[in-house]
Amino acid sequence: MKYVPSIAFDEMSGSAKGVTAAKVRGRKYIRNRGYGGSVRTSAQASVKSIFKQLTQSWKNLTNAQILAWNQLAQTQAGKSVLGTTSKISGANLFTRLNYWVVYCGGEIMANPPVLQGVDAPTEAVITLTADKFTFELEGEPANSADLKLIIQASAPQSNGISRAYGKASQVGEPLEAVSEEYNIKTAYDEKYGAPNAATPKVFMKYFFVNTKTGEKSGEMLASVALKADAGE
Repeated sequence: MKYVPSIAFDEMSGSAKGVTAAKVRGRKYIRNRGYGGSVRTSAQASVKSIFKQLTQSWKNLTNAQILAWNQLAQTQAGKSVLGTTSKISGANLFTRLNYWVVYCGGEIMANPPVLQGVDAPTEAVITLTADKFTFELEGEPANSADLKLIIQASAPQSNGISRAYGKASQVGEPLEAVSEEYNIKTAYDEKYGAPNAATPKVFMKYFFVNTKTGEKSGEMLASVALKADAGE
């Protein structure tokens, strides 16, 4: 990630104190800094609501509970966007685990759970046509009772894009972790709009979460391209 410490660096490029300095076609200028609009999708509002609940719940924990979360965090590690690992705090671990518990309909865990680990899903059969967008695991875990399947996908991409997994975000609700064909077309189209000839590719990530402990499995990556329906 590029870091510009102030607008006095990098040929006056960056933001500070409510203004942005930039250079376009060799000309430098300063304008009021933009912070984006306030309009949020229902999905974004839902995520924000969960994090707000978790922030308040952490503040309401007892000293003993906070100590327990801090102790558990010492045995865990987080991974940055650069792929490096680092120690995480008890508050961070509390939020990470409880996010998935609450997102899947459970209650916030005040006390840290006994972590069990979650195996990654199998490969999946994915089909994308004008009429359907189906996803089916080739196999299912031996014990799927406490697991949910999370599917994330990117917006439609052009054929020139070879990798856009980082653009994938949640599509639809958590699904049962079973080998069953799910049609996610309606949820996908409502979120991004339907793929077409100009932007036929979709990059995907999918994984399991444990609804009792909030643990997440490793992510599986996949991509699919729009193809003609049978009979066309």
